[in-house]
Amino acid sequence: MPNIQLLDGKKISFTKSINGFDLLKKISKSLEKKALIMQVDGNLKDLSFEIKKDCKVKIITSVDKDGLDVLRHDAAHIMAMSVQELFPGTQVTIGPVIENGFYYDFARKEPFTSDDLLKIEKKMAEIVDRDVKTKREVWDRNKAIKHFKKIGEKYKAEIIESIPKSEELSIYHHGDTWYDLCRGPHLPSSGKIGKAFKLTKVSGAYWRGDSKNEMLQRIYGTCWSNKEQLDLYIKRLEEAEKRDHRKLGKEMNLFHFREESPGSVFWHDKGWILFQRLVEYMRFRQRLAGYKEINTPELLDKTLWEKSGHWEKFSEHMFTSETPDEKTFAIKPMNCPGCVQIFNQGLKSYRDLPLKLSEFGKVHRYEPSGALHGLLRVRAFTQDDAHIFCTEEQITQECLSVTNLIIDIYKSLGFEKVILKYSDRPEKRVGDDKIWDKSEEALLTAIKESKLEYSINKGEGAFYGPKIEFVLQDAIGRDWQCGTLQVDFNLPGRLGASYVNKSGEKQIPVMLHRALFGSLERFIGILIENYAGKLPFWLSPSQAVVCSIAEDNNNYAKNLFEDLFKEGIKCDVDLRNQKISYKIREHSLAKTPMILVCGKKEEQDKTVTVRTLGSEKQEIFKREDIIKRMIQSNKMPLN
Repeated sequence: MPNIQLLDGKKISFTKSINGFDLLKKISKSLEKKALIMQVDGNLKDLSFEIKKDCKVKIITSVDKDGLDVLRHDAAHIMAMSVQELFPGTQVTIGPVIENGFYYDFARKEPFTSDDLLKIEKKMAEIVDRDVKTKREVWDRNKAIKHFKKIGEKYKAEIIESIPKSEELSIYHHGDTWYDLCRGPHLPSSGKIGKAFKLTKVSGAYWRGDSKNEMLQRIYGTCWSNKEQLDLYIKRLEEAEKRDHRKLGKEMNLFHFREESPGSVFWHDKGWILFQRLVEYMRFRQRLAGYKEINTPELLDKTLWEKSGHWEKFSEHMFTSETPDEKTFAIKPMNCPGCVQIFNQGLKSYRDLPLKLSEFGKVHRYEPSGALHGLLRVRAFTQDDAHIFCTEEQITQECLSVTNLIIDIYKSLGFEKVILKYSDRPEKRVGDDKIWDKSEEALLTAIKESKLEYSINKGEGAFYGPKIEFVLQDAIGRDWQCGTLQVDFNLPGRLGASYVNKSGEKQIPVMLHRALFGSLERFIGILIENYAGKLPFWLSPSQAVVCSIAEDNNNYAKNLFEDLFKEGIKCDVDLRNQKISYKIREHSLAKTPMILVCGKKEEQDKTVTVRTLGSEKQEIFKREDIIKRMIQSNKMPLN
């Protein structure tokens, strides 16, 4: 009979099998009220699950991540139940938990409206109030397929047909009439969900993510432990909408996108100034850190991609072209193989290592059109790439150096909170397991020595090596995965890279793949949203605009503009015959940090009236003083 060990170490023995409900009665009445599901020997289970053998049990509540996930999972089911009650004939497909919420995909001819979402929310609240019970059943595979086909749920039948025959098919009933195919676990009843949920939007989604399949309707929602958390999240969503880089990019005249080249950025002059300023800053920091900048071709023969292993593992994401002489070329989706070719030129000694080669390389990767999202998800982007060739003994130190550089640069750009995510070998990979053992050990050692907070993502490494992901947090608490660091014992050998060691023998170097921003395009999108368009002065693509009040003041304004321009200040001059209030409003909307107003009095006194973005206050400066101040503010941060 089972002996159960609880999270606090306490052990309870039973003479017969026991479920979670009965276990809770033995533990605590207060915990019984809060319990949602339980973890049995590390596996999540319904509270109705029968425990028949010795095990460790953890009771999961809404304060646990798994508890919040199950609240959202049940909310997704209740949403689907509500949809089918309100709109008979609608087919349900899949409804997973996602970050901060959930979604469900539906097959329905008529589009869902914002009014429909309100109706669905109301129906969900009714089902929560009814507190319908949840029951799990295991069905025979053939029975399940026949059943769902018979009731017109062809998508469910297709899902079941794709599930391995060895896998158990569980059906969850919510009340007496509604049920769905699901692995679970689930709450004991709908009342446990509470009322801290909200449906947020409707979008289109292809069945199984394939554009060749039918278009479905996806309803997104969010769910939290209490109303305070929900309200906080909704406020964050509203703030995120205000900060949307696509909206701000238009207001600031930075970039646009076109159907003729989906997922590719059309940079306007101001956007390109911002882009190049970031590159300039990175070049400076990398030169200080001992990097040498290179550049490699964008178009490379298929044979190189086959040697590197990318053709086998990544070809579906590559843009290719066949030439009249029947050769196949691919536009590079990454810079690594080209960089190895640079390393291979000339004999290298152990004395040359570590060799740090950086590249602002333009790469192209096919992303489904539905996945594209402004600057944050594109098909053509520029990686701030670098590859460090080193010995095995140098791995830990070089990984630490990269980590410190990344953290320092993030801080200089206003991102103080950074966490690390360590990912080990994926199922789909190249290389010997012994080499993977060595790579993983080296990278994990470096992480631990950095003393930074980190988490482990099992099986999420690159196909050629383990990696660290650098996740930064923005001004409104959102996490963004940006930089990466990967240890690679495979690619150098595949492409014939070698150096002469101390013994005079050829040896394959270790290759560290490193990106600080990941993609300049994406990082610019993150920067815009983090600062809500009010970029730091040194980084702003339009730092100031000199505005004349009247035509008589144009020469004074023009001369001030020329002086600022000579000092490297990125400024414009506005001599239009418009009211000064109109000019100030327009340039404020474009997020220009400083508006310098020149009128009759300013010209007489050799002064400038300055309006700083975000402030209603106007300040008067001597002409030479404001120039000095702006020169000082324009210096790049070197923490």
